[in-house]
Amino acid sequence: MSVDGGQASAEEIAEAVGSRRLTAVDVVASALERIGRVDPELCAFTEVWEEEALRRALEVDARVAAGERPPLAGVPVGVKGRHGLRTAGPLLAAGCVPVGATSVPGPGTPWQTWGLGRHGRTVNPWRADRTPGGSSAGSAAAVAAGLVPLATGSDGAGSVRIPAAWCGVVGLKTTNGHLPTSDRTGLAAPGVLARRASDAEAYWRVMCGEDVRRLTPGGAGPPGRWGEAIRRAVSGETVRRPAPGEATQWSSAVPTAVWSADLGFADTDPEPAALAHAAALRLADSGVIRLVRPYTSLRLEDPAPAWLALRSSAAATLRSPGAPDLDAAHRLRAVNDRRLSALFGEAELLLTPTTPNAPHGHDGPGHRYSTALTWAFNLSGHPAVSVPAGLGADGCPVGLQLVAPHGRETLLLAVAGAVS
Repeated sequence: MSVDGGQASAEEIAEAVGSRRLTAVDVVASALERIGRVDPELCAFTEVWEEEALRRALEVDARVAAGERPPLAGVPVGVKGRHGLRTAGPLLAAGCVPVGATSVPGPGTPWQTWGLGRHGRTVNPWRADRTPGGSSAGSAAAVAAGLVPLATGSDGAGSVRIPAAWCGVVGLKTTNGHLPTSDRTGLAAPGVLARRASDAEAYWRVMCGEDVRRLTPGGAGPPGRWGEAIRRAVSGETVRRPAPGEATQWSSAVPTAVWSADLGFADTDPEPAALAHAAALRLADSGVIRLVRPYTSLRLEDPAPAWLALRSSAAATLRSPGAPDLDAAHRLRAVNDRRLSALFGEAELLLTPTTPNAPHGHDGPGHRYSTALTWAFNLSGHPAVSVPAGLGADGCPVGLQLVAPHGRETLLLAVAGAVS
């Protein structure tokens, strides 16, 4: 049997390897061949571990031959940075085969929007003159280019979601504190880049053991009161919208969502806002979500001062003249936490553009933060996912960001599965 490793999902690869219709060695060798052919121009990897990857693939094949069915048997995976293997233990146990370390920004790159691969500067697979986003730059580029179906990331201000948006893939940031991280500030959370939401679900199942069932027509669908309505919408069944004041069997099952183009403070460009809003409307029109207006419009305080204060090295040491005002940072954080809590008391999802701007060139965006719509949720800790929203006039992708209450990754992945 032949599976196109450049297009096959992680779940398709694992099923083929687990049923012994393919070997992990063949799958990994194919991935290494693609990397060798494409990466000199893409520059997504800092290191490629050919011998080690093939040795691990042999071990996976031996496990399968002995009767095991690892859930991600033989799936090639990129790990973010040279130390990415430290947190990849559950993926290895599930049968994933790390093929290399993906690129991250080097010293002196304050915008954190591109990586440094072993062949040079990481480029966006859609346009080489544009950044792939960062800091999980190589992971996003490698997944978008079909080098691997999965790559790990970490998200301290949007470092998974921004490159996912600009490379046209799915990027999940988990709830802060749910999975182990070495970040002492508490702002960063692990995440994953994938071409399909179902593969992000597979990552989530492996990393935390949650029972997140893949959404397929006729399948069980995700648990919860909204699961059946989403399953029906994805399978193409009509989910009739209720008339004003009318209650229907499914109206209460569809997750409610609030749209915000700017979170009340961001200077969002018209094109990414329009593309993301159109993607949100498609979800609503298909019956996957129900857009609602909150009782009070969401207006967050700009999180930049608080995030920068908490992240700075001075904030992690003793206070000194000129040190950030941590009291002010904590007050701002508390205000936004209260406003988000009120919002999620009225709706189950918040939808925004992933970034306020389209992918920029490698010289940076100027005096502007591409993180404007993402880092609020590193401060608040909410899980969020970026899904493809469409292509801009420059031919580059932009993303739609979905944010859910703490611990509701299941909901995010179910809705994301209707998009990708």
